[in-house]
Amino acid sequence: MEYADMLLLRFGEFTLKGKNRTRFEKTVLRHVKELIKPYPNVVLSKEFGRIYVELNGESAIELVQALKNVFGIASVSPVKVSKSELEDIVAVSRQFLEIIAPAQGTRFKVNARRVWKEFPYGSIEMNKLIATPLLQGYPGLTVDVKSPELELRVEIRQGHTYIFCENIAGVGGFPLGTNGKAMLLLSGGIDSPVAGWSSMRRGLEVECVHFYSYPYTSELARQKVVDLARVLSRYAGVIKLHLVPFTEVQTSFTGIGQDNLIITLMRRAMLRITTQLAEREGALAIVTGDSLGQVASQTLPSMNVIGRATTLPLLRPLVMMDKSDIVDLSKNIGTYDLSILPYEDCCTLFVPKSPTTNPNLRIVDKIEATLPGYSELLEAAIEATETVLITPYGDEKPSDVVSVEAGLQEEWF
Repeated sequence: MEYADMLLLRFGEFTLKGKNRTRFEKTVLRHVKELIKPYPNVVLSKEFGRIYVELNGESAIELVQALKNVFGIASVSPVKVSKSELEDIVAVSRQFLEIIAPAQGTRFKVNARRVWKEFPYGSIEMNKLIATPLLQGYPGLTVDVKSPELELRVEIRQGHTYIFCENIAGVGGFPLGTNGKAMLLLSGGIDSPVAGWSSMRRGLEVECVHFYSYPYTSELARQKVVDLARVLSRYAGVIKLHLVPFTEVQTSFTGIGQDNLIITLMRRAMLRITTQLAEREGALAIVTGDSLGQVASQTLPSMNVIGRATTLPLLRPLVMMDKSDIVDLSKNIGTYDLSILPYEDCCTLFVPKSPTTNPNLRIVDKIEATLPGYSELLEAAIEATETVLITPYGDEKPSDVVSVEAGLQEEWF
């Protein structure tokens, strides 16, 4: 891959969005500009449906690893550049084959595309003019135009011709933040980070909300959540994390004779707190890692009763996914190894032996209405919430250090 002179970035499905396409493309370009700041020699250019990244000696491998995780990028191709002259195109194509060194017997095809219509040879003619000398120099190659193992693509443009064969898959989806903002309930488990990543892939800006119960949960549990948010920040640039002290609220549910409803009451309290944080932060939805039937709080009756604690839309990206599929996705995005670290969060504390799977909304409402000082406990938790900004590489920063707008990303990328 280090042979490349340039990287070709292709946009994803948002190219079908008509009038919104220009806005989406500008968002992706802005994100790419932030990511390349550690690489001062890189030069960007954009055309309809594409971004070109001229490397000028910078590492193609490092940049591909970073840019393929930009939401809205469907694929990345390392490109070799030649002059738009037949002799140079053939020479650079030959050099290209020497570098990638295809194995004996590789099925091969040239796919030339004449974008610059004043070029003296047509696309079909160029296929033959390029393939013939390449096959003479590499007798081990065999022509297969229907199912080639190696397809050498040649795009002839005015001034330069681009030669490439790899299409490295990007994450695709919608550019980050183009579909609004939501609050993610981030626990230390496997599911919620995957739900956050899935939401960001659909264009949501995500702020994370984590509930901790000191001294029942340790500093290691807090650090685990910070590290999970840091992994998500690799895809977002910056993640805002709200750390909510939940001990007083959580312990208020013990000793009331309704142990089987503790999980239901806890989850409803979390939604009430998150709803107020969302209103403060300008978020329009709440994202959870719920997967239907996985645990007692994720049966349909439980989700119905729990969900009534908020008026905001509840987004559940994983609701119909199998656990094995969620685990696979967590490994792909880099959160799995952190998620399985054995540090308890508040959701694993005070779990009753037999939590209800079919809570009664009337009873739950009555308990909350008669619980002494319940509203004050929720308000106190919100007031004591600590908010930090998580970046891919640095330590977390207090949220009042700098705004999360563009200026923040300029400072920390």
